[in-house]
Amino acid sequence: MRPPTGGRALTLWATGLCLLPLALLAAASWLGRYVRPSADEWCFLPTVRDHGIAGLVEKFYVSDNGRVANGLLVGLYARFPVAGHEWFGPVSCALVLLVLWVLTGRLLRAAGQQVPRGVPLLVAAMITAVFLLATPNTYKTFYWPAASVSHTLAPVLACAAAIPSLCARGRRGRVGAMAVVLVAGIFLGTLSEETSVVALVVLLGLAALGRGLLPERVCSFARGWSLLGTAGVVIGTAILVTSPGSRSRRERFGAETASMFAPETLAAALRGYARILQTVGTTWQYAGAVAAGVLLGLLARGRAGRPAVAWPGRRPLLRLTACGALAFLVSGYLCTVVTYPVFGARVVTAERTWNDYLLLYVLVLVGLGAALGRALRGRGRPAGAAWAAAVALYAVAVAGLVPPLKDLGDDMRVRAARWDRQDRWLRTEAARGATVLPYTPLPVSGMLEPFGDQGRRAWPAGCVADYYRLDRVTYSTRLPRRT
Repeated sequence: MRPPTGGRALTLWATGLCLLPLALLAAASWLGRYVRPSADEWCFLPTVRDHGIAGLVEKFYVSDNGRVANGLLVGLYARFPVAGHEWFGPVSCALVLLVLWVLTGRLLRAAGQQVPRGVPLLVAAMITAVFLLATPNTYKTFYWPAASVSHTLAPVLACAAAIPSLCARGRRGRVGAMAVVLVAGIFLGTLSEETSVVALVVLLGLAALGRGLLPERVCSFARGWSLLGTAGVVIGTAILVTSPGSRSRRERFGAETASMFAPETLAAALRGYARILQTVGTTWQYAGAVAAGVLLGLLARGRAGRPAVAWPGRRPLLRLTACGALAFLVSGYLCTVVTYPVFGARVVTAERTWNDYLLLYVLVLVGLGAALGRALRGRGRPAGAAWAAAVALYAVAVAGLVPPLKDLGDDMRVRAARWDRQDRWLRTEAARGATVLPYTPLPVSGMLEPFGDQGRRAWPAGCVADYYRLDRVTYSTRLPRRT
């Protein structure tokens, strides 16, 4: 199988391939209509109902965790209780895809490369699919809005902050890009501690190594942009860690800075991180990102009529990819160190917290594939074999994500029907004047529910009572009769 020739044939191939992950993402978004509140969201909903989004932001800052931006984003979907949960998946999926699509196109343009139509979408669709769906617990990383805001959308928003700098033309455009990265850094610092760690590693690395990685004509701007973004993240993080809510959270979990960097904590975090890397490294569906990169490398060509970009040294793409891999390894370990005092040994199973650095991992895989495709380009049969292998792997990776998504969708559908049945009964009985009612836990994908551990763990039963305007709810093992 040889690569197709001609612009129209390549466009048709790219369009056909990108339809595979797009169809998968459409199916995943459709399943979002079966998402219902659970865990922390039971506590968010009555707060937003009674005090508005500003009340939730204040609660986060004063008593919960200090994440002001996090409270704002949570409030936006909690403002529409069930509907907000149902639409969160489709909206967040579209946002991730759009950001990565635009970012891919702008990066290619900045590098002086042109590709057939459809290729940037082909790459972005595969990145989105594996990023959202290849994790061991897709529900917690994609469908659970509270976790997605903190750990899935946060790194995507960080990528979005880079787009203005890639579009900047002239002094005014660069000043605007500088302002955007500063504000974005402050926002990110009050949104997610772990994504802030990843951003700091990447920005400081770019500032320190940019002269050996980027063209001379953009190096000064990139260095200033990186340092300003770093300042923004530091300011936002300072707002977060000095907040009353952050101090309260550290007291609850005993997560003081001294214990975080104790030798035994660092060693335990390293062991946990090694197990996380083992899990991620053996999740073969991530190979779809490599396949997308190979196709990109095979199809990209220098932009006609435009001088080649003066990259320093030889094989700049491979050097960028190697630096990205190092940034991933360092930031992933630091994120594990940050989360270890809260989760302990459970960092190995807290899959939602991995996404803060897994987006960087997927981008590195695409870069590695692009370097490989570029090396094989124009070598006759090897290029044809690489094209065939990449197309096959691209399709197989998408197919490999289908069975777990189907199984999860079945579980979500069953839970949604039972949740709706219990919700109607609780509302009906509360309207009749009841003050104490039974509640049956309805867990999915390991999510916390009121009265977990066979009724021995009550949290967040008090928030459920507040949601239905009851005095309290009691543990029950049987769903109520149909109303």
